[in-house]
Amino acid sequence: MKVLLALLSTLLLATCAQPPPLLQRILADGELRVVTRNSPDAYYLGSHGPEGPAYDLASQFAEHLGVPLRLYTVKTREAAIEEVAAGRAHIAAAGLSTGIALPRGVQFGPGYQRVREHLVYRRRSARPASIADAGRGQIEVAATSAHQRTLEDLRLRYPDLAWVERDATDTEEILADVSQGRVQFTLASSTEFALNRSVHPELAIALDLSPERALTWVVSTAGDDSSLLDRVNAFFVLARHDGMIAALLERYYGQDDRFDYLFSRNFMEHLQSRLPAYLTWFQQASQQHGVDWRLLAAMGYQESKWDPHAVSFTGVRGLMQLTEDTASRMRTGDRRDPRSSIFGAAKYLAMLRREMPHRIPEPDRTWFAVAAYNVGLGHVEDARVLAQQSGRNPDRWEDVREFLPLLSQERWYTRTKRGYARGWEPVRYVENVQAYLNILQVAGTSMSVDGPPPDPELDSNDTRKL
Repeated sequence: MKVLLALLSTLLLATCAQPPPLLQRILADGELRVVTRNSPDAYYLGSHGPEGPAYDLASQFAEHLGVPLRLYTVKTREAAIEEVAAGRAHIAAAGLSTGIALPRGVQFGPGYQRVREHLVYRRRSARPASIADAGRGQIEVAATSAHQRTLEDLRLRYPDLAWVERDATDTEEILADVSQGRVQFTLASSTEFALNRSVHPELAIALDLSPERALTWVVSTAGDDSSLLDRVNAFFVLARHDGMIAALLERYYGQDDRFDYLFSRNFMEHLQSRLPAYLTWFQQASQQHGVDWRLLAAMGYQESKWDPHAVSFTGVRGLMQLTEDTASRMRTGDRRDPRSSIFGAAKYLAMLRREMPHRIPEPDRTWFAVAAYNVGLGHVEDARVLAQQSGRNPDRWEDVREFLPLLSQERWYTRTKRGYARGWEPVRYVENVQAYLNILQVAGTSMSVDGPPPDPELDSNDTRKL
């Protein structure tokens, strides 16, 4: 009897000593620890703060749990998985895909996006009929990348398959080379292709090289504790049902807005039907803050098509798409009010222009400010530093605009203070604004606008804008 009591006591003590389930500990500690990577398919610093598909999902999940998100980065996908296996992170949300072996104590969560691998070539060039056909040409991939491993697997079936492995580069850089005809073929995932085709429309898919895989999280299940994984599964069911995942994928990988409509009937119709309602406010904001009203109007059309009810995926609102933080800093009141939005944007643009080094002349100072309005002042400064390091003029927009897209390439953005950015977006943003501005400078006179004259530093005859 004494032996039985002792055994029962030991079992009871062992049961009491067991830690509570992981999910319960997260809720008690008040913190969800998520490890990610600074990359376009995971997390980066955007113009309105942290962005990226993995970051957005992790933020929503932390909100679902009712705890703050503690996010930190590592350099590789393998390191992200190791952080979870070692218990330092609860979840790895780092653009991870299924089809790889996982260490003990972690499991894949549900997939939120289907991806596959493509052979990519330059549109209007010779399209290969097979991977063996492409191998007789010029295939280049980043060394140690997943695409290199794919080619190694394919060589088991095609022994003569050959390719070039490039060090100190990434897929984004090689895709740029393919688009410009310097490289014949490369491999890219469907997400990499989607992120790059808008800035490199010459890219095209020649072949699909792999079956679809799922992008997913890696979740801690140490000690066979599935409490967190069960809640992750339930969250993804809800996220699919309410359309959150579909909206997220459309935002990051959907067809980007193109500028082809600029000379279309749609723009000219908006010029007559929408702009007159806001002309007086653009004029008054111009006079108050010293910026050309036509420039403000051009930015407004690029932001919202002069729609005061416009709302972006990230929650920026109004005619000039101000964030809540920016509207608060500018003390403009309700950003949904078109007058407040216009005056807040004018004040913010004027502030950005003042924060540029005084030595930068016009119109470069204005274009840097317009780019910063889109992508953030820090990323513009990073591009200026890269330009200077490369022997270019960091005070000239035409030089720096070549370096902004490099902020999406790993070997470049890892050298910067603020990391990855969708650097092609501010370049296109400025180009679109310049084109709208040129039209408004011509149309403004015929519309009998009694505002201030165009800024002489932004004269339409200045070819440096174009």
